[in-house]
Amino acid sequence: MKPPELLAPAGSLAMLDTALAFGATAIYAGQPRYSLRVRNNDFGDIDVLKQGINNTHAKGARFFLVSNIFPHGNKIRHYLDNMAPVIALKPDAMIMSDPGLIMMVRETWPEMEIHLSVQANTVNSAAVRFWKTVGIHRVILSRELSLDQVAEIRQACPDTELEVFVHGALCIAYSGRCLLSGYFNHRDANQGSCTNSCRWDYKTQKGVVDASGDVLTPQAAAAREQEAIARSPEADQVYMLEESQREGSYMPIEEDEHGTYVMNSKDLRAIEHVRRLVEIGIDSLKIEGRTKSPYYVARTVQSYRRAIDDAVAGRELDPALLGQLEGLANRGYTSGFFQRHTAEATQNYLRGYSESGRSLYVGDALSFDGARGLLEVRVKNRFALDDWLEIIHPDGNFDVQIRRMEGADGSAVAVASGSGHTVWLALPERAVGAFVARYVHAPDQVAA
Repeated sequence: MKPPELLAPAGSLAMLDTALAFGATAIYAGQPRYSLRVRNNDFGDIDVLKQGINNTHAKGARFFLVSNIFPHGNKIRHYLDNMAPVIALKPDAMIMSDPGLIMMVRETWPEMEIHLSVQANTVNSAAVRFWKTVGIHRVILSRELSLDQVAEIRQACPDTELEVFVHGALCIAYSGRCLLSGYFNHRDANQGSCTNSCRWDYKTQKGVVDASGDVLTPQAAAAREQEAIARSPEADQVYMLEESQREGSYMPIEEDEHGTYVMNSKDLRAIEHVRRLVEIGIDSLKIEGRTKSPYYVARTVQSYRRAIDDAVAGRELDPALLGQLEGLANRGYTSGFFQRHTAEATQNYLRGYSESGRSLYVGDALSFDGARGLLEVRVKNRFALDDWLEIIHPDGNFDVQIRRMEGADGSAVAVASGSGHTVWLALPERAVGAFVARYVHAPDQVAA
């Protein structure tokens, strides 16, 4: 089987270099003005963008420039002038969604390869064939497709490259065409300024409407709630949403100390479907997360690199890879629309890995002091003596238990308190450049 491209996100040079080191074969990044990531994006600086493209090509990988906004008139006036020096840097392709911008690029730079963004919501083979007629080289399929639907499109369109997302955040909207952020605070997601309004903490005492239609103040709503509690024991019950055409199917409206998250999707994790996607013949597997950290891209790229290599070699998925991804900050995982129901006859990957495989990011390995035999670690999160650490390095991961730790002044310390601190650990020199993670539980081989 042909190995698909592993496409990784980058919002900074550190992310880009990390993704390449851990096995990505392509990188995508965009300028803030014309892509859908304004925050945490260093590639608005053309010198940074040039270095990123050069670094990518030096590793034999490809660089895709994201230019996928749906622009209003003021953004198209100077688009070609602004893009000319960028195109001169020779990105391998542009990721685009707006038909007008696509037309402008095709007319001005006919040799430039164009990939159709997921924002275009391509969900069928007829649409793929249409986009091919206007010069699109690759189509990034909508996230709302099942594996069988992806396979049907592959069969019907063998001469067009296809790309799918396999990991990262999911929008409560059609492949990202969301209006919440623009509606609430005039920062349009489709212009790159999404404030993730679907993930805000909507509290029950805000926006309460009484029978007359008036919006109550938080104080009045709280008073009304207290009256209800005093008046009826039902006020303490859990409330459910029931859709009129789905009688008997209830969704609880729950709230914790942070708020309630009715619109907050779980994150996509489709590593258990990599083998099927390879068998289908998908050309590129894509990881979402241009605003995330270098640790995020190291962990995801390393895991999906292993899954792809195993699939191509005919090996089964290693369930430990799911445990590694659990250590990343996430909102819970889902395979999205790829598979609606998990068949009982298939491998239950959702519970097929040990909790001891989970590890949490705690630091960066910076430099080695040969005289002391210690390695400098910049602390990101708390860890302590006797903790088991996972050292995550492009040349291979390994586990170690902390037996010796010193502070910056050489004194013995028992706890690395958290971000902003530096400690020295008894780690080998080969760990320089690694990410350091703390196991939630002792590794399996130790526990056994």
